[in-house]
Amino acid sequence: MKRLFDIVMAGIALLLLAPVIFIVSQKIAKNLGKPVLFRQKRPGLNGRVFEMIKFRSMRDETDSSGKVLPDSERLTPFGEKLRSSSLDELPGLWNVLKGDMSLVGPRPLLVEYLPLYSAEQAKRHDVRPGITGWAQVNGRNAISWDDKFRLDTWYVENQSFWLDLRILFLTVKKVFIREGINAEGHATMSRFTGNENEK
Repeated sequence: MKRLFDIVMAGIALLLLAPVIFIVSQKIAKNLGKPVLFRQKRPGLNGRVFEMIKFRSMRDETDSSGKVLPDSERLTPFGEKLRSSSLDELPGLWNVLKGDMSLVGPRPLLVEYLPLYSAEQAKRHDVRPGITGWAQVNGRNAISWDDKFRLDTWYVENQSFWLDLRILFLTVKKVFIREGINAEGHATMSRFTGNENEK
């Protein structure tokens, strides 16, 4: 039922939001240049790696040695507005249609975090990752990693169709309030470095 719901809703959303997706892509091309899409490998269900797509919200700037600059230096005012509106997530609907993601589930994190998880934290990969999730409607990037993983695990252990509907409703509310976009002192979210005592 969850997969069928994902396919139907993602398909409808892509059709209805096609004009918005087109306009946003044009604005990104104008403000940040091309490509307009950001592609990155992320672990999904059972840790299987897939290519996640989003709208690009940062410049591709590097220092003199070719190393990518910190997020805070690459995130423009335009990109910040794009992220706060969550419009950068719209291309992810294609990942939902393909089956790489679900509308609701733990957000897919970086592949490099996989070996850092404790057994409890790794439960987040027992379900498909989502465009939105229980952690996103309970603080998003403004909460600690411990809280984020605790909320993700709670979702995995308590998931239901009605919980998904509740999360989707709260997500719409959060988008309008625009809270929890950034972690304190960071342009996005601080890096996860692992919890050795929990492994």
